[in-house]
This record gives sequence, C-alpha cells and structure tokens, in this order.
Amino acid sequence: MKVLRWVVRTLGEVLITAGLLLLLFVSWQLWWTDVTANREQAGTVQALERGFGQADAPGRSLGRSLGRAGGPDAIFTLKNVPFGEAFAIVRIPRLGADYARPVLENTDHDTLTKGVGHYPNTAMPGRVGNFAVAGHRTTYGRPFHNIDLLQKGDLVVVETKAGYIVYAVDRHVIVTPDHADVIASVPQHPGVQPTQAWMTMTTCHPKFSARERYVVFAKLVKRIPRASGLPASFMAAPAGAVG
Repeated sequence: MKVLRWVVRTLGEVLITAGLLLLLFVSWQLWWTDVTANREQAGTVQALERGFGQADAPGRSLGRSLGRAGGPDAIFTLKNVPFGEAFAIVRIPRLGADYARPVLENTDHDTLTKGVGHYPNTAMPGRVGNFAVAGHRTTYGRPFHNIDLLQKGDLVVVETKAGYIVYAVDRHVIVTPDHADVIASVPQHPGVQPTQAWMTMTTCHPKFSARERYVVFAKLVKRIPRASGLPASFMAAPAGAVG
C-alpha cells in the first residue's frame, strides 16, 4: 500500500508539474510572443519611416528596389526585394489610428514573426495583379487579429518609398488552406489575365486554429506619390474603429 501511495503521489506531482509547464508555454505563446513581436515590428516601422523620409531628400535615389522604366506609375514598381526584407508599411484605419505593420518579402515562419509577409511571385503594391500578403491572427504580434472586422469600403494604405497605395475592401471569404486560388493574379480565378490591381490579406480561421483561412480582398483606389503627401481623409478612422 505504501508503494501504491508513493506511485500515486509521484504521478500526481508529475502531472501537476506538466500542467504548469504547459500553462507557461501557452502563456509564452499567447502573450510574450506578442510583447516581443510588437516591439520588434514597431521598430521596423520606425526604421522604414526614416528610410522613406531620407528618400525624399534632394538628390537621393528611391532605392535599388524601385523600378524606373515604364509609364507614369513606374516609380511604384518594387522588384528584387530579398527574402525577409521589410519594404512597406500597411496601415488600416479600421484597426486603429496607430495601426501600422511592416510588410516583408516571403511568408515563411521566421518572416511572419516579424510582420506581414508578402507572397513571392504575386504583384507588388499598386501594380496590376494581386498584391497578396499573410499575417498571424494570434501570437507574434497578431497583425490580422481583427481582420474580420473590416467592412466593404474600408481603406487599406500601403506605404513604400515611392508613395502611398490605397485599396478599398471589397469582400471576405473563408476557405480551406488548399485554396491557393485566393492569391491568383485575379483572386479566385487562376489563369485569368489580370486587368485590375488587387490586394489580398490572408490569415488563419477561426482564431487559435489553422483549420481554415480568412481572406479579405481589396481593390486599388489610388496611387499617391510621396511628394504629394497622403490626404488626412485616407487615414480617418471610420465609425466603430478598433481602439
């Protein structure tokens, strides 16, 4: 009996310890990764803003990642952005006056811990085609935590060295992870030649699960050169905005 009591007591202590460790791990995942990621992403946004400001200085180049050939919107063509490098800032007034997240090239795990990731081989901001991005809905700063609150017509502003690309939310869908057609050049219509500029935002659904994908499609509204400045109306918080 003494041996049995010892086994039961020891097993209970092991289970309690395991439960505490699991609780600590979940707390780290859901809270601490947000703390550290938010700090890092805010720093990246500030660094991008400084770099964008330097690009405004007389005699400064818009940078090696900006294309120059083509029509009047050629300065909005980004190319050859290395994997993992931040190249834009996304601002969504519906998600708060201070909402600003860096956009980095690629959508692997490491990149998505640092901000919003751009799907390689999809269009760059403001170009005809589909500028498709992904972001965490929980953990690592959860940039798309409230993506389901976006409403038709809500503005999404993507800032680059060249200027501001403004999209308006068009529609939402929920799909299974195998629906890669949402990031096609014409969203949900693979193989069709694009004639419009789209932005697609993808994240996990429901919250705390990766069973499905929540997807928001937005259409290009306007391209604004940095020299012109972004009108305040584009960043006005709509009624019911978060925060």
